[in-house]
Amino acid sequence: MLDLAQLEVWFVVGSQSLYGEEILEKVREHAREMAGALSQAPEIPVRIVLKPVLISQDAITTLCMEATNDSRCIGLLVWMHTFSPARMWIAGLSALQKPFAHLHTQFNRDLPWPSIDMDFMNLNQSAHGDREFGFMCTRMGLRRKVIVGFWREREVVTEIASWTRAAAAWHDARGLRIARFGDNMRNVAVTEGDKVEAQIKLGYSVEGYGVGDLAGNIKKIGVAEIDRLVAEYDEVYDVAKPLRDGGERRQSLREAARIEAGLRAFLEEGGFGAFTDTFEDLHGLAQLPGIAVQRLMADGYGFGAEGDWKTAALVRAMKVMSAGLPGGTSFMEDYTYDFGQPSKTLGAHMLEICPSIAESRPSLEIHPLSIGGRDDPVRLVFNARSGPALNVCLIDLGNRFRMIVNEVDVVPPAEPLPKLPVARAVWVPRPNLKLATTAWIYAGGSHHTSFSQASITESLADFAEIGGIEFLRIGSTTCLDEFRNELRWNDYYLNAQ
Repeated sequence: MLDLAQLEVWFVVGSQSLYGEEILEKVREHAREMAGALSQAPEIPVRIVLKPVLISQDAITTLCMEATNDSRCIGLLVWMHTFSPARMWIAGLSALQKPFAHLHTQFNRDLPWPSIDMDFMNLNQSAHGDREFGFMCTRMGLRRKVIVGFWREREVVTEIASWTRAAAAWHDARGLRIARFGDNMRNVAVTEGDKVEAQIKLGYSVEGYGVGDLAGNIKKIGVAEIDRLVAEYDEVYDVAKPLRDGGERRQSLREAARIEAGLRAFLEEGGFGAFTDTFEDLHGLAQLPGIAVQRLMADGYGFGAEGDWKTAALVRAMKVMSAGLPGGTSFMEDYTYDFGQPSKTLGAHMLEICPSIAESRPSLEIHPLSIGGRDDPVRLVFNARSGPALNVCLIDLGNRFRMIVNEVDVVPPAEPLPKLPVARAVWVPRPNLKLATTAWIYAGGSHHTSFSQASITESLADFAEIGGIEFLRIGSTTCLDEFRNELRWNDYYLNAQ
């Protein structure tokens, strides 16, 4: 579902006609080599496509308009090999509706000191040309990623890769449709927000449906499809005895399969990439979707519980960013604390944690749920694998969206949890629970989050930059006084916009 290899970033090299055809041919030669190497770099998940060297305003404008209208192009990687007068770029950059990264590099790593002449200087003057281009971007107030360093260095390639993942997530968000079954959980604040503003600024649309619409799809599911899914459950998971063939709760498992098939069909038919539900509105459903939500998330769908469409969109974006990387991404909730040493958070939800973060083969179980007023729901139960992770939220502050990232370290539960029948993750926030949680609350962070074990912190920062989202990071070096000052400065600056 998430195949980033089908997407393209266009490698755009700027120059001018002043230097003559011999120099321009060298520029083209160098650009071909660089684009080929970057496209083959295993860290970069998308295709790097070389475009003709741009030496005029008309050519620049035409390319920027073509990039805007090309469904495969998710952004530009722009580099000035020589000097390229920046006024030539105004019309094109004004027309461009795709994100771009400014690569400040040069073809050669080292200077050939004994042989440098003016021909060499005229050809290899990115230090000159990129400053001209950078001025115009700043003068026009354009958001972009600036990447500096020799283009073959691992650090530079990694930065390019990180940005391409953010650009892919932004490309996905611009056409993302989110199905919202039922409304928001009654009287809850942070899961609400301005859906119109979100569509204007971030691109995705939130479309409301009655749960009865979904129930109608579920009723259409035939016995053969239910049999197929149940057989898959039996093969893939450790099925609890009551749910096995011949067990007294086998019919509940079949009903869970029916819900999954109907929900999946609804999302596929509508072209949705994310969805929400709420236990306060289950009209026509025999049980709250548990395994259905978990498996759909594992296949790349975004999800938010209780009508939380912002988190559903964020889970989807982070799944796109992390496609092909080690570590899963899931909807999550900070549930309860252990104030021992070190202090920890137990993250979970009623049912809906994605098995992509599981440390081992999940157990398929059925247990009572004291809310929702329906039959006992079927769900996957597991512990999250240990290691570094991210806990991320997206909130609506009225005049802007804010993304908050807390870097955490997942640890095994201190003891077995035989009476906790849900999937869960235990983590130590960085720099520690006290400081991280204080900063999170000052920032207005939500209780619903997107939790990821993939290394995508910089991609999240790049995504926020592309989308004009305020970005806050809580990590090992966070100082509470400095963090609170950052909040004050951001408020002052962004409220004045």
